[in-house]
Amino acid sequence: MSDTEKKIHQGRNVKRFREMLGLKQEGLAMELGEDWNQKKVSLLEAKEEIEPALLEQVAKVLKVPAEAIKNFDEEKALNVISNTFHETAFIGSIGTFNINPIDKWIDALEENKKLYERMLTDKDAMIERLENLLRNKI
Repeated sequence: MSDTEKKIHQGRNVKRFREMLGLKQEGLAMELGEDWNQKKVSLLEAKEEIEPALLEQVAKVLKVPAEAIKNFDEEKALNVISNTFHETAFIGSIGTFNINPIDKWIDALEENKKLYERMLTDKDAMIERLENLLRNKI
């Protein structure tokens, strides 16, 4: 069977999107209305093709476009992922970042220490100038 002949199982896609959202069948049933229950959602997820109006309603509850449920093909998605992302996919593309927070903290402490030493030196120089001014006035 070719890709164009392959039927997409809409019910299975509803289940996939529901699970991705962390929603149980009972939760989806509650969102769909009073005449829905877990069993009815289970039967819906078993359907290969879902009526367009119902598909729209389910898509709205799942907050996805109905087209996503109609066209999602897990096999194609996995192929794209496996052909795009692999162990060496990102080597050399961005670089390696090794940031150690303790090193950054020590650098900041060193900067504070240098600033404190400069302030002490400036304070000593100021005191010496003031003492010279007082000696000259006396």
